Amino acid sequence: MTIKFSDVLDLFEMVNFGSPYDHQGYICKSTGKTYFYSEFGDNEEELPDDIDEEKYLMIPHKSELNLGRDLVFSFTMEHLPSEYEKIRSIFRSKGAYARFKSLLEASGKIEQWYKFETEHTEKALRDWCSVQDIEISG
Repeated sequence: MTIKFSDVLDLFEMVNFGSPYDHQGYICKSTGKTYFYSEFGDNEEELPDDIDEEKYLMIPHKSELNLGRDLVFSFTMEHLPSEYEKIRSIFRSKGAYARFKSLLEASGKIEQWYKFETEHTEKALRDWCSVQDIEISG
């Protein structure tokens, strides 16, 4: 099955919007058709009755691809090593990403973070597709 990478990336971003596991995305292994389901009812179409069968792949949550806190800590070690302990401390309580981004803005590293996050997300998602035998175009 071949699917456009932008379709996989769009579905991944929708799945990872908001709180973890509020949204689900699937790819049909035979057709490449994508499906999206939200706990909040923003569903354009019903999921197939057999969505839980092996012919569908569930899009992973970013934490399953080490794109959550692990990515923050990797970025910190590479770009803000002197702030590492402070950032680890930030991530011990709620609202961590907002405080992390405020720190990045104050240090002039926010654009660098967005670039780092995008590059690592795309690589992790391409790697996931490869492991799942999804041929991607674009």
